[in-house]
Amino acid sequence: MAHVISKRNFLPEASRFLQLDDLEWAFGSMGILDKAKHVATMYLEDLSDLIQETIDEHFGFSRYAERLGRSANSFNELYQSLQQPYTYLDVILIKILEERIKQINPSMLALSVPFPGNLYTSLRCGQWIKKNHPHIKVVMGGGFANTELRSLSDARVFEFYDFITLDDGEAPMENLIAYVEGNCTKENLKRTFLLEDGNVKYYNNSNCKDYKQGDVGTPDYGDLFLDKYISAIEVVNPMHRMWSDGRWNKLTMAHGCYWGKCTFCDISLDYIKNYEPIAASLLCDRMAQIINQTGQNGFHFVDEAAPPALMRSLAIEIIRRKMVVSWWTNVRFEKSFTRDLCWLLKASGCIAVSGGLEVASDRLLLLIQKGITVAQVARVNKHFTQAGIMVHAYLMYGFPTQTAQETIDSLEMVRQMFKTGVLQSAYWHQFAMTAHSPVGMNPQKYNVVKETEAIGTFANNDIVHQDPDGANHESFSYGLKKSLLNYMHNLGLDEPLQKWFEQKVPKTKVEPAFIEHALMNDEDVLFKPNAKIIFLGNQPSVEYFTQSKKGMSREMATLNFITKAGNHPIQLLRIQADWLIKTIPHLSVNNLKILTLKELMVDYENATGLEDFELFWDNKPMNTMWKAGLFAL
Repeated sequence: MAHVISKRNFLPEASRFLQLDDLEWAFGSMGILDKAKHVATMYLEDLSDLIQETIDEHFGFSRYAERLGRSANSFNELYQSLQQPYTYLDVILIKILEERIKQINPSMLALSVPFPGNLYTSLRCGQWIKKNHPHIKVVMGGGFANTELRSLSDARVFEFYDFITLDDGEAPMENLIAYVEGNCTKENLKRTFLLEDGNVKYYNNSNCKDYKQGDVGTPDYGDLFLDKYISAIEVVNPMHRMWSDGRWNKLTMAHGCYWGKCTFCDISLDYIKNYEPIAASLLCDRMAQIINQTGQNGFHFVDEAAPPALMRSLAIEIIRRKMVVSWWTNVRFEKSFTRDLCWLLKASGCIAVSGGLEVASDRLLLLIQKGITVAQVARVNKHFTQAGIMVHAYLMYGFPTQTAQETIDSLEMVRQMFKTGVLQSAYWHQFAMTAHSPVGMNPQKYNVVKETEAIGTFANNDIVHQDPDGANHESFSYGLKKSLLNYMHNLGLDEPLQKWFEQKVPKTKVEPAFIEHALMNDEDVLFKPNAKIIFLGNQPSVEYFTQSKKGMSREMATLNFITKAGNHPIQLLRIQADWLIKTIPHLSVNNLKILTLKELMVDYENATGLEDFELFWDNKPMNTMWKAGLFAL
């Protein structure tokens, strides 16, 4: 069917196709399956628009009644909607729920609500359960509750739920089950809201500790209908399509964020501030278990920011176990991502990373406390790109005090990164002030003024604010997104930035070759004695010969390293080659003890009697050995 669909005369086309991206750019002449999948997705989106217009205004494939759940400081509008007769979609939802209840006959129903677009339907489910099966206890948790409902006080919410739990769910759910079964008192509940004497009460038993990440177990996908999920391509942005095209097993390398300083982020909340990594061996055990259960070997690590050291350990463990997987994750673009580490990650199956470049301005990155510079991000992106790992950047505009000049300069930085080829995908977001971020908790420090206090009786997170020292941020929205769409198509990279904006904008003050110069000044090649040395390849073949020049001769050797990409030959003095041949087995990735560069230097000097190790290691031909799989990490 892909060949027929991609010809564009099989499926009817409505308004969604008016904004169709350049399909030839996105999929070329050979990407028939992907092209057809995108066209079919647009057809489904057209049907979604039709359903919204004629049947249910709240309908969406991946979210439902999202508007009602967004910034719902008051529960009034949601509550009124829930008093209305069932919509056609409600009828379908409740029919499925009713069948499931009959199959399982549970005593408790737990609903995860990660996003505003899941809130209304969870309330509808709770409403029906409470009316038709009042003995079943209904619990709500998930990302929406964790960020939005921390100051909940509206008692009407408990007409739909019996309990709401916050943050990590293992200990709260365990205590809640014990309470429902009559084995403990409500004082034993952990991070749990309930209704008591008509008022919302919050119980948090501080004596009850959360489970360590190593003890929470492996996600169980046994009851998911894995063969029924639609694999869609909504937009041709190469990173965005990964979120919806195909099914990725979800895991985390670490709980929380190892950095935990960004001032726009909810770093005061447990799911970010409580950092706890998981051992690489345990992660691989969990990956193997999930692969056996699902038959899927693709993994999306959903970390706030995956720690580079743990990514290195995970990559080594995957390679040692000879696991064939593909994986991607979110990172901080920090200098730890060297060329060699990126190649190691690629060898383990890493295919893409996403990370926050945010406002591509060093002044604002300092204010954000991102801990990176624009030049550093460019160099890291070069390392990922050269290793064949796709890079997606989260971009932000409208951070407090950001001027029009800084917005345009940020766009220029992004343009140069696309032009130099170190960035393949990106997306602009407008800054949003949240109640649990440093900016939201201390706005005067960032020269912003709250228009609303995020204190309502229901959801509290987003705060409306004014930025008197900043630009008119909304006016840049269209131009930033339009330029980015063109840059991802490799179009307009040499056009003046004014082209993308209807209003007059300042000329950029960024040097035309700023990113190019940053990429040339790469400190990654410096000799680092504590670097760990790993070899992924096989023992080379060797050919000895005598080299004569100007009456002088010396014994030489050619070592041939066979890789998947071909043959990688290097020529060394025979004494150096013999040392390297003897040493390589000790550098194998399969060895539990990993040697450092300093340890190699001592062994080299003792074995050869030469004292030129640093010169030997950092010059040709040894500095090309990363192509054969020799990495300094």
